[in-house]
Amino acid sequence: MSTTLFLSGVAASFGAHPLFSGLDATVAPGDVTALVGPNGSGKTTLLRIVAGEQVPDAGSVRFAPPDAAVGYLPQSPPAPEESILGYARRRTGVGPAQAAFESAAAALASVEPGSDERYARALDRWLTLGGADLEARLAEVLARLDLVIDAGRPLGTLSGGQAARAGLASILVSRYDVLLLDEPTNNLDADGREALAAFVAGQSAPVLVASHDRAFLDAVATSVLELDYHQQAVHAYTGGWSDYRAAKSLARSQAEQAYATYAARRADLVERARRQNEWARQGRSKAGRLGPHQQLAKKYAEDSARKLDQRAARVRDAVGRLPEVEQPRKEWDLRFRIAAAAESAEVVLALDGVVFGVGDFRVGPISAQVVRGDRVALTGTNGVGKSTVLDTLLGVRPPVSGRISWGTRVALGTLDQGRTAISGPDSLLAVVAGLLGEDDPAAVRTLLAKFGLGAEHIVRACDTLSLGERTRAALAVLQGRAVNVVVLDEPTNHLDVAAIEQLEDALVAFAGTVLIVTHDQALREALAPSLTWEFRRHADSATVDVRPEGPARNAAARFPG
Repeated sequence: MSTTLFLSGVAASFGAHPLFSGLDATVAPGDVTALVGPNGSGKTTLLRIVAGEQVPDAGSVRFAPPDAAVGYLPQSPPAPEESILGYARRRTGVGPAQAAFESAAAALASVEPGSDERYARALDRWLTLGGADLEARLAEVLARLDLVIDAGRPLGTLSGGQAARAGLASILVSRYDVLLLDEPTNNLDADGREALAAFVAGQSAPVLVASHDRAFLDAVATSVLELDYHQQAVHAYTGGWSDYRAAKSLARSQAEQAYATYAARRADLVERARRQNEWARQGRSKAGRLGPHQQLAKKYAEDSARKLDQRAARVRDAVGRLPEVEQPRKEWDLRFRIAAAAESAEVVLALDGVVFGVGDFRVGPISAQVVRGDRVALTGTNGVGKSTVLDTLLGVRPPVSGRISWGTRVALGTLDQGRTAISGPDSLLAVVAGLLGEDDPAAVRTLLAKFGLGAEHIVRACDTLSLGERTRAALAVLQGRAVNVVVLDEPTNHLDVAAIEQLEDALVAFAGTVLIVTHDQALREALAPSLTWEFRRHADSATVDVRPEGPARNAAARFPG
């Protein structure tokens, strides 16, 4: 079924704060419209409105045909006890459709009035969503994603990478008439992103996708809808991410040039009026000093002054008639930096035959050392144990065997994949103050405000914040606490592009030691790792190849013996 999505005059707010208004858009079959904008600008809100989960403040959402099946796949994690199959059934809509179909079948068997039509509608929806062969298709997709595990296995027993692939599988088997995706590339490796991009680009259905993944949007987007929270405006662009950035840069350059021309012209006119007023004042002053026998000269000076006043008045009128050009707003700048502590010892971390594990899965053994100033990139596909290794290094879980030794004077800063440090029922202000050991609430409020977290955020429970807001709060803790070693697990997840670029700059400028897991190729290249720990998966284990990148520094210290 060919479907078109129409948005007309849509407006939404969060509490008393407006997010966007007057939003008009048409997403036709085969269109992939990217929603971009800073965290908190309303991208998820718009997806929820289109999905029918939230009512807009104004405007309308319409589908042609009206009974189109709309699939909204949010970025929220699944319940740990939910199975892979159950998750796929829920995400694809097959589960609710099957329940409705079974209820309709029971009504038909009881010969209830109208049950024939109800049964036909329920069966048609179940078939349209792919209910008849979902299990077979899911098994095929899981195998293609190299996730050869029982579809009945609870998601809580999977690694972060495996859960990411299970989430991807639930997207790849979906059959909606309209598809809504919220940050679908989070935690996905390069192969997963490629599979997702191929799926989205091949859709005949209209697709709305909120994402900050620049390469992904370049690969799939046919248009971009920017929610400009600061200007309270919505802007539409044709093409992918690079096209959007180029068009936006050109528009800003033209706006700045137009304002510069206007400002220069206005300043010139104002200066002309000022000079003529001054000359008139001087002329009147001169006329006042002339004696009774100089009446002719006095009249000439007064007439000249009057003419200059008239000219100045005409110039002032010209200033008033000058078409006003608004000065382009200076865009918000995060200005993120990592506060550096005193140097650690030369050897920051030593691993001696360490085997890492979660469940029956094993990684290693690894014997290596990290020296001060190293940038260590942990690379590999989803599910090979990268997060497990970081959790073990940080003491979240014990090693299976071997010895882990941190050097002296190490001051750690961390950012885990689940952003668990910024979670729970307590207010953001209280949690951040506790993490920083800060007794002055004003100092914490000032710090959080630099990260776009104002009075409306700091009083909220951490669990009610978006993942983007929680990530910015975690970065604020990194800036507020002096560290010399940072351990980061997918730090760009949930961040907008401006914040990602700021994070890149901060990591490049940081003189300390970095251990990082990231699938963001641009960030990894900017960081220029000095060490790579490359993970390779086998049946129920993974090996790690530890190798230096670029000029080897202190190779003997890294690889003892």
